[in-house]
Amino acid sequence: MSDNHHWRLEDASGTPLPGDAGRSADFPTQADAEAWFAETWEDLADEGVAQATLLREETVVYGPMPLSAG
Repeated sequence: MSDNHHWRLEDASGTPLPGDAGRSADFPTQADAEAWFAETWEDLADEGVAQATLLREETVVYGPMPLSAG
């Protein structure tokens, strides 16, 4: 089993967005996943993502984290 990390991208109720919009690409490390998120969270929020949860395979690492500043 690999240790890939990915983000589950969710609406405000915690439901994953439908289809490919509900999951980021896989990243080989948690640091890579976090770097991607740091660079893209504002764009994700503009696209309707309300919160995100980081997973290692199917295990929650942390989250959900809201994408709004308020």
